[in-house]
Amino acid sequence: MAVRRYAIVGLGSRAELFARALAGSPRAELAAFCDRSETRMRVHNGWIGASVPGYRPEDFTVMLAKERIDVVVVCTPDHTHADYVVAALHAGCDVVTEKPMTTDVDGARRILAARRETGRSVRVAFNYRYNPVHRRVRELLAAGEIGEIGSVEFTWLLDTAHGADYFRRWHREKANSGGLLVHKSGHHFDLVNWWLGRGPETVFALGRLFFYGDETGRGHPDDRFALDLEASPRLRALYRDAEREDGYVRNRDVFAPGVTIEDDVSVLVRHRGGVVLNYHLHAYSPREGYRVAFSGSEGRLELDVRENEFPAGAVPTAEPGRARLTVQRHWASPEVVVDEVLGEGHGGGDERMLAELLGDADPDELGCAADHDSGLQALLTGLAANRSLVTGAPVSVDELLAEIGEPA
Repeated sequence: MAVRRYAIVGLGSRAELFARALAGSPRAELAAFCDRSETRMRVHNGWIGASVPGYRPEDFTVMLAKERIDVVVVCTPDHTHADYVVAALHAGCDVVTEKPMTTDVDGARRILAARRETGRSVRVAFNYRYNPVHRRVRELLAAGEIGEIGSVEFTWLLDTAHGADYFRRWHREKANSGGLLVHKSGHHFDLVNWWLGRGPETVFALGRLFFYGDETGRGHPDDRFALDLEASPRLRALYRDAEREDGYVRNRDVFAPGVTIEDDVSVLVRHRGGVVLNYHLHAYSPREGYRVAFSGSEGRLELDVRENEFPAGAVPTAEPGRARLTVQRHWASPEVVVDEVLGEGHGGGDERMLAELLGDADPDELGCAADHDSGLQALLTGLAANRSLVTGAPVSVDELLAEIGEPA
C-alpha cells in the first residue's frame, strides 16, 4: 500500500493522538499542520520530534495543493468541521474528522453534497466502537443472546472534573458545539445505532442548565471547578503559552455568564423497527461512568462501567476503572461475560481505531469503521433532541432528513 500524506487541522490536545500515530505509522506521512496558533504547531512538532510545516487557516487550500495532501484530519472546534471537510473533499482529499461530523442541518447538507459530488470518503472518529467491551456487546446482541431487542436504557455520568470541562471551553456555547447532545452524546447515540444496526426515527427531549452557569446560584467560592493550567506542562504549552497569540482562554469560569448549553438532559428515541431508547446524561456527578441495559424477548444484557469513583483533586479511588458485562436470560441465573479493568484511551478504543484509520490494521469484521452515514445518524438524534428542547414536541427524523436533502 502506498504511503499517504496527511494534514491535521486544529492543533488542540486531541490532535496529539493523531499526530503521534501518524508520526509512527509506516503507511502514513504527516505532511502538514494547520492552526491559527504558531505556538501550538511548534509544540506538536516538539512532542513528535519533527519539523512538519505549518499553515494558517486562511491558507488551508493552498496547503492541500502545495503539500500534496491525500487525507485531512479535522480536529478543529465542532462548528468549523463542515468548512474544512467540504474544502478538503473538493480539493480531492479524503477526510477523517473528530466527532461530531458537524453541528447543524446546514453543515450536514454541505458535507453530504460534497461527498456525493467528489466521490471522496469521510470517516468519523467514533473511538468508543473499538472498545473491546463495546465490541462484545455488539457480538452478543447480533448472536441473539437475549432475543429480539425491545428497549434500551442508557445513563451517562460526567463528573465534576470532566463534566465541568465542557463549561470551561468553547463547548459552553451551543453555536460552537451543538451542546452536549451533539458533542458528547453523539458518541452514545452512535453506539446505540451501531449496537442495534438501525438509526433513529422519532426523538423527544427534556433538559436544562441546572448546575453550571451564572443563573443557577450554585457557584463555589473556593473555585474547585477551575483548571490549573500551570500544573500541567502539556496544557500550559498548548493553551496558556498561546493565549497572547490567539486570545483563546482555555480555563473559563464554569459559573460565569454565557453558558448556552444544557448540563442535564433526558432523551426518548424510537429507533426504526420499534426499539425504544431511554437516555440520560448529566455533567455534574461526583463520579464518572455509565450503564446501558438491553431488554429483550429472551432476557437482559447489562453493561456497567465505572471509570472513576472520585473527580480530580479528591481522594483517589483505590481501584482502577472497571467494566462488567452481564447476560441474564429469562428463568436463568446471571452470567458475567466480562469483568475487567478498563484499558487506556477510551477503554483501549483509541489505539484500535487509529490502527484501522491509518491502514495499519485490517478492517474490523464488526463494522467498527464509521463513515459519513454513521456520522449523520448519530447527529440526527442530537439535532432532533435539540429541536425538541425548543419546541417541547417530538421530532420526526424524516423531517430533518428532508431538510438535509437525504432520503429517509
